[in-house]
Amino acid sequence: MATTTAIVGSGTHTYEVHEDWARLPDGWTMPAAAVTVDAQDRVYCFNRTPDHPVVVFDRDGNYLSSWGAGLFAFPHLIRADADDNLWLIDRDHGQMYLFTRTGELLRTLGTKGYRSDTGTTELSSTAYTKVTRGGGPFNLPTDIAVAPSGELFVTDGYGNARVHKFAPDGTHLFSWGEPGTGPGEFMLPHAVWIDRRGRVLVCDRENDRVQIFDQQGRFLEQWPTTLIGPAVIYVDTDDIVYVAEHNGGLVSVLTLDGERLAQWGDPSFRSVHGLWGDSRGDLYVARPAPGAGSRGRRVVKYVRQ
Repeated sequence: MATTTAIVGSGTHTYEVHEDWARLPDGWTMPAAAVTVDAQDRVYCFNRTPDHPVVVFDRDGNYLSSWGAGLFAFPHLIRADADDNLWLIDRDHGQMYLFTRTGELLRTLGTKGYRSDTGTTELSSTAYTKVTRGGGPFNLPTDIAVAPSGELFVTDGYGNARVHKFAPDGTHLFSWGEPGTGPGEFMLPHAVWIDRRGRVLVCDRENDRVQIFDQQGRFLEQWPTTLIGPAVIYVDTDDIVYVAEHNGGLVSVLTLDGERLAQWGDPSFRSVHGLWGDSRGDLYVARPAPGAGSRGRRVVKYVRQ
């Protein structure tokens, strides 16, 4: 019997779904939290397992290597930088680590286990509901972005409601944000991206929006597009924006002005948590099986048609 291959998206953003793209070593599982791709189209999966938290594949799903055993408390997000080094965010350690692609530690931002004063010391994925005030770095941070200047922007979301800006050497410059729903306020700032215009794009997950700031923390606008729990944002070299909508189980494709070009998914995929693209326009998404939730995520490949 012929196998039916799912096609999702629309227009020029149509994709063939490859559910079983990644070929793991026998006996391994990969409860994926996040994914990134380097300039050579190597795919790095950041997983919530102590044995092989970073697993590397080629773009065809062939296993290349793994590293990081025992280093992480709660893998959250991962991103390749311009030099093919990797920033890894450990929410519960409260740290961001810069590694080489083969697992050599280059630098660390944050103090292991430190929690700033925000009104909550709860260690959970709902700690953001107990935040009463914005605090300093860090209280369960979520993501990091590097500007062309080398300045660093960190979303501090689960136990805080702020974005922190750092000098290239790691000196804390300033922070902005308070808990709330108004402009410049956050309810779980979950991911951050610096676009080609120099703007700071922040996924304000539980406020169902992407807020946009300049690099001095001044609010510029928020996208008019309706989003359902935007968790991760990725912008490709053509300035096309891809957003993983955690609470809706959706992926949206947008312009830099927030106009939606395509969308797919449904609530059974709730807990979409990672997304990145390769040089050919294919996407890799950390997404659960239908109804499986965060414990059932894996990295699914979407091949551009």
